[in-house]
Amino acid sequence: MTWDSIINFASTVFFNFEDMQEITKHFVVCHVDAPGQQIGASQFPQGYQYPTMDQLSSMLPCVIQHFGFKSVVGIGVGAGAYILAKFALIFPDMVEGLVLINIDPNGKGWIDWAASKISGLTSSLGDTVLSHLFSQEELVNNTELVQSYRQQIGNGVNQYNLQLFWNMYNSRRDLEMNRPGTVANAKTLRCPVMLVVGDNAPAEEGVVECNSKLDPTNTTFLKMADSGGLPQVTQPGKLTEAFKYFLQGMGYIAYLKDRRLSVGAVPCMKDRRMSEGPVASASMTRLARSRTASLTSASSTDGTRPRACTHSESTEGMGQINHTMEVSC
Repeated sequence: MTWDSIINFASTVFFNFEDMQEITKHFVVCHVDAPGQQIGASQFPQGYQYPTMDQLSSMLPCVIQHFGFKSVVGIGVGAGAYILAKFALIFPDMVEGLVLINIDPNGKGWIDWAASKISGLTSSLGDTVLSHLFSQEELVNNTELVQSYRQQIGNGVNQYNLQLFWNMYNSRRDLEMNRPGTVANAKTLRCPVMLVVGDNAPAEEGVVECNSKLDPTNTTFLKMADSGGLPQVTQPGKLTEAFKYFLQGMGYIAYLKDRRLSVGAVPCMKDRRMSEGPVASASMTRLARSRTASLTSASSTDGTRPRACTHSESTEGMGQINHTMEVSC
């Protein structure tokens, strides 16, 4: 299940990447759009009360039950990452694992709120959203990707609906989670989590903060070099490789071809770099998980959380699954 930041443009690019077919051919992929954010959506009437981030996360069980899923592996970007994390906190048994790209677990403070208001007066909605998605270097260079997103945001999404969603996202509350052992009765994500952010991305600080709130024994932190604000689009090969090993650690992929991990996404275990030789992926059962706040890719050892089903259990005798759907809440 995927939930993108604004529109599912980035998720579509990532899931259409050639190497991702090795994964998606065994799964049903469900892209979720926030209300009114799908391409060609009708404009909401004046005075429409847009759902809060909490309410959006509470809609997901209906989607899961509608399609007869027992649990999901979620991939979220930006606002979508926040919503999926909130969903996993409320309904932990419905989530097998999460890939959270550019997540910010914190609500906006008064200074951020004031800065956002001023920005809204001096910049268009499209420019404001772009500054949330891309690094300053990317915006200054006005890369082809930035231009493509500018067109998608300006022409593909109803601007009134987008403003409602943007306002509600900026009104979000802090995700109520703390790393076990830091406070009494600490609550955090129970499932395996892979955090992803590009170097110099606007979301870098938020992702680091999120990493500090998660259980280090089941959290993977991947900071991707030369990837800008949207690593799933600019570096899909590296992210796909990391995603494969993440799924393998959960028991969903029984075999992976031996491949060298890409430079710029080098694994570390307790700050000790692994050798640069080929990864013995057939025997590798989990990524080594980050036990520090290191900004390099992290990996993980065996965890104990049970799975609902494995790759072999779910596909044996059934052939390949190749279903992709997009739904709107």
